[in-house]
Amino acid sequence: MKFLLPLLFTLLSTSAYADKSQETAIFAGGCFWCMEPPFDKLDGVISTTSGYTAGHKIDPKYQEVSAGGTGHTEAIQIDFDPAKVSYSKLLEVFWRNIDPVAVNRQFCDAGTQYRSGIYYLDSAQENAARQSFEKLKINKPFKEKIATEIVAASTFYPAEEYHQDYYQKNPLRYKYYRFACGRDQRLSEIWGE
Repeated sequence: MKFLLPLLFTLLSTSAYADKSQETAIFAGGCFWCMEPPFDKLDGVISTTSGYTAGHKIDPKYQEVSAGGTGHTEAIQIDFDPAKVSYSKLLEVFWRNIDPVAVNRQFCDAGTQYRSGIYYLDSAQENAARQSFEKLKINKPFKEKIATEIVAASTFYPAEEYHQDYYQKNPLRYKYYRFACGRDQRLSEIWGE
């Protein structure tokens, strides 16, 4: 019996038996400052973290990523409660907050470090991402080809602390940047809202 308890504990603590009260999603949609607010507003989102993903350098820093030499894209990691908000809902919010046809850029930010992407963490996320992509292709309100990449997630590196919740810490600078970048104007043009 003594040897069965540790085995039982190990089995119950594995991911197959673990409590799925929190999941993670990773999306890239240009400037990570602008991607946090739409997700932070959703009931069920636990946290958003700005960072870098889909590159080749270990532990990249902002200056390296923004110079375009690491292969990373600015991204956000979203921790969420799937009982309150589904991954499919996160995908809907994602699409409505990017320019899906922009190649290696988003709004005023140009370069591969601002490409849009969905970085799935398991087969369920991959299937949901590909289904949402196909649905958008059929129902898209624009003529151009969708440029957003859908690839398996690689290491996500949180950005420096001053980037986290930038829109809350520096509201005036954030609003000026967002306006000057033409983000809301282009989103309205694409989605008609």
